Amino acid sequence: MSVFQSFKSFANRIGMSYVRILCEREYRRQSFVGVNERPIEFAFLFRQLTQAWPHTVLDVGTGMTALPHLMSNCGFHVTATDNIRDYWPAGMTNRHYHVVNDDITKTELTGGYDFISCISVLEHIRTHRNAMTSMYGLLNPGGRLVLTFPYNEHTYVENVYHLPESTVTEKYPFITQAFSRSELNMWLFDSPFKILEQEFWQFSDGEYWTCGTKVTPPRRVVIDERHQLCCLVLEKTS
Repeated sequence: MSVFQSFKSFANRIGMSYVRILCEREYRRQSFVGVNERPIEFAFLFRQLTQAWPHTVLDVGTGMTALPHLMSNCGFHVTATDNIRDYWPAGMTNRHYHVVNDDITKTELTGGYDFISCISVLEHIRTHRNAMTSMYGLLNPGGRLVLTFPYNEHTYVENVYHLPESTVTEKYPFITQAFSRSELNMWLFDSPFKILEQEFWQFSDGEYWTCGTKVTPPRRVVIDERHQLCCLVLEKTS
């Protein structure tokens, strides 16, 4: 064994030991603080994957989640991206999967994806129309885009955390928009997507995301009932 191979093997053992210690520490420090919206969003996403059965998948706004790793385990060829330089000023490392640094509003990716997932990400992007146009351009004809985001059918909110009735008191450096039918129509005007499916979910008795008393478990509702979250799948028309 060469000196380089010996060093590589030693470094690998050290790295794996650190990962095991980190995972065990996180496991032992667990405390239940409540279930979030991910079970509903991921269930919707994986149902769409089983229907589309794509070869190539792009996950936009991965952050530190294990989502692209889970999709890769299913056999899909997955590319994960996030705007690391701008959105994560202190830096970000995802130990589950390699994340490509890319700003989806002015992407440098070349496209050719059968499927794009954008789970609870678009609401944090001020220039969401640019992001939607970019994702349309990255899809193959007939490709599908799955999105989840805070939603109110009639009213757009620039930042739900700034609403007086919001239960979120932390000062986050990013915005969280609640989109409406007007923004959805803008996206369809900019890019000839076709709506394949749209789900509405009620998480509280408030009008907007993070407002009011929680509904446990959340309820899937129809469009004219109170809701705060939308799960949406769009298809790129040729």
